[in-house]
Amino acid sequence: MTNHLYDFVALTDDYHVSPDHIDQYTQNVLDEDRLVIEALKAKGYSVSRKSWSDPKFDWSTTKAVIFRTTWDYFDRFEEWKAWLARTSKITQMLNPYELIQWNMDKHYLGDLEKKGINIPPTRYIEAGEETSLSQLIGETGWKDCILKPCISGAARHTYKLNPKNLDEHEVIFQELIAKEAMMLQPFQKNIVEKGEVSLMVMGGMYTHAVLKVAKPGDFRVQDDFGGTVQLYDPSPEEIVFAEKVVKVCDTKPIYARIDVIRDNDDQLALIELELIEPELWFRLYPKAAEVLAKAL
Repeated sequence: MTNHLYDFVALTDDYHVSPDHIDQYTQNVLDEDRLVIEALKAKGYSVSRKSWSDPKFDWSTTKAVIFRTTWDYFDRFEEWKAWLARTSKITQMLNPYELIQWNMDKHYLGDLEKKGINIPPTRYIEAGEETSLSQLIGETGWKDCILKPCISGAARHTYKLNPKNLDEHEVIFQELIAKEAMMLQPFQKNIVEKGEVSLMVMGGMYTHAVLKVAKPGDFRVQDDFGGTVQLYDPSPEEIVFAEKVVKVCDTKPIYARIDVIRDNDDQLALIELELIEPELWFRLYPKAAEVLAKAL
């Protein structure tokens, strides 16, 4: 029988284990992880914090790993997938391994749509498909679009397209679809006009929400691109929508972030269901870390 050193290990990436320069962004990462760890320790659990790619740590010595700030995984994707496969056999993953595998690829949005969750209209372009941006625009009739990879994070290779800039994006588009699946969606004007709401759900129950707004002239709400975040008081409709998204998952998430907007028809629509390593803004609502600890 394995002797467990820890009940939980909170997972981060190599850089954020012990950063050599702490700016506001890095401090946010450290604060987020600290709040989760402190909430678990307050319940009497032994907890450590390590990079998922730590070559020296024996993952069988912890009862469970919690994915928190593993924010380099999409830059090391093959290595990440191999690590997941190995490690899932020797310790429990939270969220569970099968959920993480499913959530890594944005085809999951299509799965949720089939279960009655409204998403923006989406055209998936599979790897190796022979098409062009002009052909896709002609096929869909969408003039202003967003193109992004099915496996991505932090707005990697996310482009805003319109009939005037298709030619300048065609080369990169062809390079991308030669090796990975992409998705095209009509541009959602309310992302710019109203922002995007992220609702946090712990143990199946809503805890708190934030409103993310892009800086003037941009459409990306991530703070990496100058977006702003503030606590948000969601409507009952938004809370019900978020909890429904979690309920229809085949495996129930321990924690989830549900990113929603009002679509171009002014209906609530799911933009992303974040189950792997979402920023959960515990620093804006620390009580949610205690709710997560209880759920864990």
